[in-house]
Formats: sequence, structure tokens, C-alpha cells
Amino acid sequence: MPRITERFYRVNVEASRTRKGTGLGLAIAKHILTRHRARLVVRSEVGKGTVFTVKF
Repeated sequence: MPRITERFYRVNVEASRTRKGTGLGLAIAKHILTRHRARLVVRSEVGKGTVFTVKF
């Protein structure tokens, strides 16, 4: 979780290959939010999902 917004970070490499993603989405989002002095808060529970919250 602490590295989830780093460039090219992927939890499951095999699943990522089939989706053909770049791995940049959350890194770009965090960069934009930082420029606007906002924070990205991530809460995740195994088997339940993940919630992303933006706080200004």
C-alpha cells in the first residue's frame, strides 16, 4: 500500500499484462493532487475492495 502511487507499481504482474495498462494512473493522479495541495487517501480491505478519497 505505501508504494501504490509510485510509477509502474503493480500488485499482480501477470494480471496487468493481460490488461495492457501502463501503471501510471495513480502516479499521475497523486501528482495532480499534490499540485492542488490535496491528498489521496487509500483504504483497502482484502476481499472487499478499495476506496480512494481526495481531501483538500
